Amino acid sequence: MNVTSTENKSVYRSFALHNFKKIPQISRLTEEQIKDIEVVGHVLPFKSNNYVVDELINWDNVPDDPIFTLTFPRREMLTPEHYIKMEAALDNNASRDELKKVANEIRAELNPHPAGQLEHNVPMIEGHKLTGMQHKYRETVLFFPSQGQTCHAYCSFCFRWPQFVGMDEWKFAMKETELLIKYIQEHTEVTDLLFTGGDPMIMKNKIFASYIDAILEADIPNLQTIRIGTKALGYWPYKFISDDDAEDTLKTFEKIVQSGKNLAIMAHFNHPAELSTDAVKEAILRINNTGAQIRTQSPLMRHINADADVWATMWREQVNLNCIPYYMFIARDTGAQHYFKVPIIEAGDIFRNAYQQVSGVCRTVRGPSMSANPGKVQYLGLAQGNEKKLMSFRFLQGRDPDWVGKPFFAEYNEDAVWLDDLTPAFGEDEFFFESELEHVYREELNKLKIDNFD
Repeated sequence: MNVTSTENKSVYRSFALHNFKKIPQISRLTEEQIKDIEVVGHVLPFKSNNYVVDELINWDNVPDDPIFTLTFPRREMLTPEHYIKMEAALDNNASRDELKKVANEIRAELNPHPAGQLEHNVPMIEGHKLTGMQHKYRETVLFFPSQGQTCHAYCSFCFRWPQFVGMDEWKFAMKETELLIKYIQEHTEVTDLLFTGGDPMIMKNKIFASYIDAILEADIPNLQTIRIGTKALGYWPYKFISDDDAEDTLKTFEKIVQSGKNLAIMAHFNHPAELSTDAVKEAILRINNTGAQIRTQSPLMRHINADADVWATMWREQVNLNCIPYYMFIARDTGAQHYFKVPIIEAGDIFRNAYQQVSGVCRTVRGPSMSANPGKVQYLGLAQGNEKKLMSFRFLQGRDPDWVGKPFFAEYNEDAVWLDDLTPAFGEDEFFFESELEHVYREELNKLKIDNFD
């Protein structure tokens, strides 16, 4: 029996802790696996939907199916210490408030805001701290519309998981379109505005279009590109096909393009399975017909896509569907990174082996890249220096624009999984950007009119 057997499959239904046991396929899981979902799901956000469950997951391959791992919690996604702590609270019938307290204690140890998102990226204007915006790189402003801070389903690796767990002090959200517009008008270096979340495509078009109309009416000459970061194509392509506002959403896309702005849909695809359904193929075609570009990106994750053949297949299929491969990321140092992480050197091997398999039209992709505190750092591969192997890197983006494109080297370390694990090569005490980073932070704080610097 299929969960959608008596209902239209394009009618959205979500599953979370309160109702996931009603999914018929859950009967294939053991009692232990079901308990693991409950324990881990009390710490890390858990949400799936009928499209993911019925059209993407291969239940004959569960629990090893990559889409199952992408959306359903597993025991190993918590450390043994954290699992035992949460399990004990549940077994002891702790109250709702007590469960939340235990969960938040664990969450606080999972680096809930990596890369200085709260400390250094939030701008100010007219004395207002714009907590629904981030401005880390000169040309690009990130905007978190308050109505878009959820998703059609949650990725188990998501680095923005604090957006979904009810901890307001860790959440980005903003309603004030006027302040956003004024900030971009005053900061003429900004050319790109990225709607992100959560997922802005969770919003009804009436709400989304109200933001877009205000921005287009403001006619900001320095604003050239509007980007929309979304997982909707992977998790709910019916948003662009048969939802009651699908046509209006596509018309809003057309309006952006016709205004002379470049519209880039930053689509998150983590596995070729997400590109295999008739629904996603139709949705991609409909978006492309509006004049928008679809650029694709994903982190490299153990248990999901840590395989060169998987990436080569995914890039080829994306290009065949007129999407542009954009980024391969290294899993951020937050949440369940210990479960998904791939060492930098191995990530480089996977990227290179996949890159070798595809034609030039697929080689628009960049990676593997870390979105770290100083900026986006790309691992370029191994180099030879002073008769020993070195790891070579460069900045794709930096807090200081002068760092972009600059190469630097680290000592060979096959276990390193993040920038912080690296040691500078050639006996240097620190990487070139480390001393400069403090100066950048001071300048940021001065702009925010904050007198003290710790």
